[in-house]
Amino acid sequence: MPASYAYLGPEGTFTEVALRTLPEAATRELIPYVSVQSALDAVRTGEAEAAFVPIENSVEGGITTTLDELVAGAPLMIYREVLLSITFALLVKPGTRLSDIKTVTAHPAAQPQVRNWLRANLPNAVWESAASNADGARLVQEGRYDAAFAGEFAAARYGLEPLETGIHDAENAQTRFVLVGRPARPAAPTGADKTSVVLRQRDDHPGGLRDLLGEFATRGINLMLLQSRPTGAGIGNYCFCVDAEGHISDRRVAEALMGLKRICLEVRFLGSYPRADIGVEEVRALPRGTSDGEFVEAADWVARCQDGRF
Repeated sequence: MPASYAYLGPEGTFTEVALRTLPEAATRELIPYVSVQSALDAVRTGEAEAAFVPIENSVEGGITTTLDELVAGAPLMIYREVLLSITFALLVKPGTRLSDIKTVTAHPAAQPQVRNWLRANLPNAVWESAASNADGARLVQEGRYDAAFAGEFAAARYGLEPLETGIHDAENAQTRFVLVGRPARPAAPTGADKTSVVLRQRDDHPGGLRDLLGEFATRGINLMLLQSRPTGAGIGNYCFCVDAEGHISDRRVAEALMGLKRICLEVRFLGSYPRADIGVEEVRALPRGTSDGEFVEAADWVARCQDGRF
């Protein structure tokens, strides 16, 4: 039997479309799951080799369901990311007119991306969330709702037709998806990489977040995502999900993580993996004093001082 990848289903989701852009997807059995949680649990239990799930969109930021699943439970690791441009179609049963629509559905992450269009065109329609955009289309097929926001490609799969297409409130909206597996050695650095971690503070104190960010800033590491998530331990107890430029094998990144490990209650490493937004030729030059060679030179100088050879 071929190895399998779990993904947020059912068939016809943006997640499936993004997953099929990975070359290795052609050699895997792709199995839809009803939720992000169940797809990731399939990896934890060994039912699937990896899971492919949304983690961030350019309109609302981090997908909290995915972030929370990576924060808690048995550790998992990100190996790849994919960016997909997102526009929605309003899918309905054949013959439905805009004036007939009283209820609409889609994944919760879709709502902020179509809110203005919905207010302008269907101001009295009642919104209900679905497990995924494709699941919303399935519910319209079953008669549970009048319309669903989903990819136009899902229409034929569910016997629907696109009443409106090209729906988006923000130009060039994108969603980021990640391939998640069980922990293992990260892939070799490419020169255009990203490292993801979860940070838990030891206690709440003035300047606590500054201390965490300082470990990155003093080493010239740019952050691409910083989002707080409640730990469940009470009001005011938060952890921080961070995406940082660089690879754990880079000296500046490794030393930043060591510094965070010293001051944090917990540092959960979520992986170092190739960036999908830029190539190696587009990576910005490192700030002076933060290259691997400069870290090695500084360490050699300290060693010489310790030996009395300065």
